[in-house]
Amino acid sequence: MATAVITAPQQPDIEYAPNVEKWRARTQRRLQTETLTKELPPGFPKKLVSDLVWEGDEIKGRYNWIYELNEAELNEIENALEHFKSLNKPLGYIDQDTFPLPTLHATLRDISKELHEGHGFKVLRGLPVDKHTREENIIIYAGVSSHIAPIRGRQDRQFEGKPADVVLNHIKDLSNTADKDRIGAPAYTTEKQVFHTDAGDIVSLFALSVAAEGGQSQLASSWRVYNELAETRPDLIHTLAEDWPFDGFGNPQYPYHNRPLLFHQPATATSPERVLIQYARRSFTGYQALPRSKDIPPITEAQAEALDTLHFLAEKYHLALDFRKGDVQYINNLSIFHAREGFRDTPEQQRHLVRLWLRDPEYAWPTPEPLKSRWINVYDDVKPENQVFPLEPTIRSASAGGSKHSSGY
Repeated sequence: MATAVITAPQQPDIEYAPNVEKWRARTQRRLQTETLTKELPPGFPKKLVSDLVWEGDEIKGRYNWIYELNEAELNEIENALEHFKSLNKPLGYIDQDTFPLPTLHATLRDISKELHEGHGFKVLRGLPVDKHTREENIIIYAGVSSHIAPIRGRQDRQFEGKPADVVLNHIKDLSNTADKDRIGAPAYTTEKQVFHTDAGDIVSLFALSVAAEGGQSQLASSWRVYNELAETRPDLIHTLAEDWPFDGFGNPQYPYHNRPLLFHQPATATSPERVLIQYARRSFTGYQALPRSKDIPPITEAQAEALDTLHFLAEKYHLALDFRKGDVQYINNLSIFHAREGFRDTPEQQRHLVRLWLRDPEYAWPTPEPLKSRWINVYDDVKPENQVFPLEPTIRSASAGGSKHSSGY
């Protein structure tokens, strides 16, 4: 009698760093050996038409994404800083009232509208970093940002071993100062970060200093990527809209969870048709101290191809930003992928960014049902008295090896 051999599904040959040869070979193999649908999922658009659809090469000629602060606006920011400091309040109380910007406020509200309804990104230029202490720079950053989006998101639930709502995170190479067994995300290295999204509605980065060489910030319209897939590979739209196994990286309560990467929102009486793509590649490949868990379902060959396709199309259509010291970058995390080139620091010059996750209830897009638990993790019940703004870089719990992690981040 023959014995049936049951082979468990295996993780595809895919790593955090995308490999263009493996991607092309996988694509060719699937096109030759599989019958792939040529129809989009029901209701999904054949083409999105919006200012949120752009390519790096062509947008340069029609959109000025830099807003340079003038002397009067910088003086207003200085006055707001002194006002907040005079209140002797914890930093969690920074808001539009405690950091008043009576003239600049209208411009910052226009920037928020641009993020949600325009091209999806803007750079505020000219904050005088060298003039201020680290804490003052963070007060200015949080204060100005509160006029663009008043809700700050939680990026970690603990600080120095105690419960806290950590609302600011440092993006800096820690590979020479932290235990390498704890680095589970490229944000804390000098390596290239591939195209991905963070959590929340708006991702903001403030450049305290830039690298001696490299570290270029890159953005890509996920709506442009969607349009290409809808035209050429509708089967991958199906793949992206199906459930994927997100790694919990050792979280005993949530070893993994399933959700799509792509969400479709039909037009309503008050909002246009939208698609949202939310993912980070390391959730499916692992990274350094957080390798892909072996006891959870692997991704499929179709999902591996889709991951690479998202990256290489984003790379094809990306815009490289001239990100300078004192710049603040704001992006719509629901319509834009972001990435970073590798870089080199020197003892005298080191890349150091700080990050906020923001939400503006006036312009915020509806949150898809499968993302609501993640958004709750980020935005719900973040009280001013519990907010922590670390002055020095630390590794977030969700990016640290050797500890328990929250799959919600």
